[in-house]
Amino acid sequence: MTDFTITEEPSQTKGRYVATADGKPEAELTYSIANDHMIIIDHTGVPDEWRGMGVGKALVQRAVEDARARGVQIIPLCPFAKAQIHKTPDWHDVLEPRTKS
Repeated sequence: MTDFTITEEPSQTKGRYVATADGKPEAELTYSIANDHMIIIDHTGVPDEWRGMGVGKALVQRAVEDARARGVQIIPLCPFAKAQIHKTPDWHDVLEPRTKS
């Protein structure tokens, strides 16, 4: 298992979480800010070198934890993020109500 660091790079309307480790390309989760109370996760990209290491799930987890701390709901348009959130009942509290089914 490779140790990695996740950082957030926010802007006014978009942002991303980036996973980095020595000698590895970046993995990322990108989002758009819909309003003060909602973000839309639109992409998760994990290079082949990271596959099977839990990096994608860790990126989603960080987005969920930050959304919870900020009182923000998530609309997961990215299929990977949507699947991870739906498979993890403890994360359902941050889902925008219309995406809970």
